[in-house]
Amino acid sequence: MNLVVNGDAESGPGGTAEPVGTVTGWRVVQGAPALVAYTLGGGYPTTSDPGPARRGSRFFSGGNAPRTALLQDVALPSGGATGHAAVDAGRVRYALSAWLGGYATQDDGARLSVEFRDGRGTPVALSVLGPVTAAERKGRTGLLERTAGALVPPGARTARLLLVLTRTGTGTSNDGYADGISLTLTGVPQ
Repeated sequence: MNLVVNGDAESGPGGTAEPVGTVTGWRVVQGAPALVAYTLGGGYPTTSDPGPARRGSRFFSGGNAPRTALLQDVALPSGGATGHAAVDAGRVRYALSAWLGGYATQDDGARLSVEFRDGRGTPVALSVLGPVTAAERKGRTGLLERTAGALVPPGARTARLLLVLTRTGTGTSNDGYADGISLTLTGVPQ
């Protein structure tokens, strides 16, 4: 089960390139995100550009700010095969995945990190995906999948997701894009 709320940009206001004030499930900590429809056109990714095979109707964009950042804190399950006891025994793996990208030959990009924290909020591990460069996209507009995974560190009780969309060049549009953000846990047999 995906622990990320609205990792696909489908919920809440949006659908255009205009920035939104709030993003369902996320806290806007910097900038002006936009939840852009794949049908918008005008140079934005479409359903025929590289991206998730099973994409919804929208994706995250940096809007019109040089740097846009969205934050989400996720409580890890307290019980069951992926609960606290299993985490502390080193028997839970996490899988982090996201589709990250940008526009044409520009290096505007998206970076996603997950920071595991203990019960006091102290960071105990960090994993970072992206950004995907224009060279990696072969100069095409679109999104490429990036993944990471490992054991959840013993003592972890929450996961802090930070999505940062950055404009590197000139212009007013921040063409860092993201979609399909997922964090899942799996119990490891003894």
